[in-house]
Amino acid sequence: MVNPNPNLTAERPTFVTHLECSMTGESYPADQLHNLSRVGKPLLVRYDLDAVRAAVPRAMIEARPTDLWRWRELLPVRHARDIVSLGEIETPLVPVARSGGPNVLVKDEGRLPTGSFKARGLVMAVSMAKALGVTKIAMPTNGNAGAALAAYATRCGIETIVLCPDDTPEINVREIAAQGGRVYRVNGLIDDCGAIVAKGAAEGLWFDFSTLKEPYRIEGKKTMGLELAAQLRWTLPDAIFYPTGGGTGLIGMWKAFAEMEALGWIGSKRPKMFAVQASGCAPIVRAFEAGEEHAERWEDASTVAAGIRVPRAVGDFLILRAVRESGGVAMAVGDPAILRAVDDCARRDGLLLCPEGGATLAAYREALRLGLVDEEESAVLFNCATGLKYPMPDASETLDRHQPIDLAAL
Repeated sequence: MVNPNPNLTAERPTFVTHLECSMTGESYPADQLHNLSRVGKPLLVRYDLDAVRAAVPRAMIEARPTDLWRWRELLPVRHARDIVSLGEIETPLVPVARSGGPNVLVKDEGRLPTGSFKARGLVMAVSMAKALGVTKIAMPTNGNAGAALAAYATRCGIETIVLCPDDTPEINVREIAAQGGRVYRVNGLIDDCGAIVAKGAAEGLWFDFSTLKEPYRIEGKKTMGLELAAQLRWTLPDAIFYPTGGGTGLIGMWKAFAEMEALGWIGSKRPKMFAVQASGCAPIVRAFEAGEEHAERWEDASTVAAGIRVPRAVGDFLILRAVRESGGVAMAVGDPAILRAVDDCARRDGLLLCPEGGATLAAYREALRLGLVDEEESAVLFNCATGLKYPMPDASETLDRHQPIDLAAL
């Protein structure tokens, strides 16, 4: 028998202390099922960081296999037996010097199971759901999150119901069903799907897995920040460009940076956080520019980057707080710039971005033009899914093998 990954099989000491309302700071007990806090805001997992610091020197982390579970003491799953894994690797940092610049790296999340960074959040949330006895889950999705949920939940026998907008990319709809989820197309946007999920949850039909409506997806997504620090030898880049719909990953990384500083693993330097949205759906940008703490719903949302087409984010104030504290900016880019960035990166650097990843490259270029960053600063762009999931234009030509072929012209 193949020796299993020690990161998955090692029993872990328990460092989770409680959950905390992200708005009021009110404490909630760990090891119980929770959705939002009493005031309707996301719950954050808190750890005994002094105990982690005493038990886990940074060198111990460095000696482990470089997958998501190397960070186990900073994750909420208490027992290895509850981990529902599909092989969550550390994703690479890929230079894109030609389409981006000499100091630009892409963290290519498309290498994860189910082809997107949604695997990080859903492996954690599903593992905790398993540990807490959940048997049926429903969630709204723009595509990739539903695929990740279906895969992990099917793997441990949890029933899933997934609702998606009727114009969700076809491959996402089909992969959800192929991996065991019951998927329904809804004539509306993701928050319309979420309203249906919430109604069923209120009637006791299932557990609501909507973005930030359970506490553990943030913990999976924060591993992007942990990984990034380790890959850059315990420093952080000058800027991070993150495709922002629900914003779980941006919130999670900001949390990870604070936890690592408390552990003495990194210093106080933080990247400027750029929350990247599409011009056709930019509620966070509008709130940022208006100096607001919360973002009003964006009406008639439309963009080629379906993954960031989120008209209203329950964690809006957490996204805005992180962007402002970092000295960063919430910025929107148009669909033509997104598609041009995807094409440029593929043709010039050989890396196929998803549209949401293309949005980060387009935003970086605009930030450079506006003087918000300069070429000497290091920047990390997040490509949240493999570009292979998205339609590509057919640029091929045909040859008739029965006719003379001008080989030199090829």
